[in-house]
Amino acid sequence: PTENGFTTDVLALYDWAKARSGNSSIILWGHSLGSGIATNVARKLQEERGVQVDAVVLESPYTNIRDAAAHIPITLIYRPFPGFGYFILDSLALGDMFFRSDENVKVLACPLLILHAEDDEVLPSFLGRKLFEMAWSAYQDKSKVKIITFPKKLGLGHDYISFNPELPTLVKDFLRMK
Repeated sequence: PTENGFTTDVLALYDWAKARSGNSSIILWGHSLGSGIATNVARKLQEERGVQVDAVVLESPYTNIRDAAAHIPITLIYRPFPGFGYFILDSLALGDMFFRSDENVKVLACPLLILHAEDDEVLPSFLGRKLFEMAWSAYQDKSKVKIITFPKKLGLGHDYISFNPELPTLVKDFLRMK
């Protein structure tokens, strides 16, 4: 799998869904690695086709793949070693893996909702907060950008935000604002 391949696949899926959806809204929802793919697709649609998706929802996102790799728990033991940046983090760039959500959100204009749990041990919530701050600074219409953080006591971690019974209402409320 490659970043370009993922993005191309989701563009094809978007085209397929759009052709069959009538007037229904199409929302790109990316979780974890998928958040980078979602922002890539939204940006490509906007810049290359002049199409704005109805909304983008990013669940447990990161700023870019290099930042994500630097903070995932498995890299903890390797971080102190000389060459960590080169051998681990720079190897992603050599494989054309960037997933620059931080750059993508600076040019998007569609509604953007970021969801992150404070107890996310895979991708720390400060990465989601940082992404929100970048988007909020860049968006002309600040009401189109929102972050919802879920407290540790809920125990949602990296994978269970979608289990929160309040999530459908939170998302619907956000989409009504657009």
